[in-house]
Amino acid sequence: MKLPFNLDTVLARIEKAIAAYPKAAMFDLYERGYNTLFEQLISCIISVRTLDETTIPVSLKLFAQARTPEAMLLLSHENLVQLLMGSTFPGQKADTISGISKIAVEQYNGNLPTTFEGLTALKGVGPKCANLALGVAAKLPGISVDKNSRIPNPSAGRSSGLCPPGWLPCTRLCIVITL
Repeated sequence: MKLPFNLDTVLARIEKAIAAYPKAAMFDLYERGYNTLFEQLISCIISVRTLDETTIPVSLKLFAQARTPEAMLLLSHENLVQLLMGSTFPGQKADTISGISKIAVEQYNGNLPTTFEGLTALKGVGPKCANLALGVAAKLPGISVDKNSRIPNPSAGRSSGLCPPGWLPCTRLCIVITL
């Protein structure tokens, strides 16, 4: 007799199977105390086209110097580029991080917008980083997919980052992302 599908059982089995592997960079950093929306967004930007094995030490090196938008703006462009060395495109990422920091200070009193639309309006922040940062830091539901992936919403012909209706209870989405 076939047992009914139980999402909690499936997630527990997956979690057990992958327990021996390192956590993804943003979750690792979150557990180390880098859990603000700003820190998570910046670590996601660092992670673009960069391996987790590099993202974590580069993020730690940067956050040792600056963990807030205000502190980030005190770094010279050259210093920021140096701190981002090891990640891909450190100059471009320095420009993006500086721009985000400036907008956070000037328009949001040192904070970031806490919506998908607000984050993706920032230059250099795409749907993947917006959903990841909001999911990890704020536990808000969203699907973080590369723009070349169509798995979550294949009928739309693009990755929407939104759950198809009834696909997965939103309360379980952050758990799935960690797996």
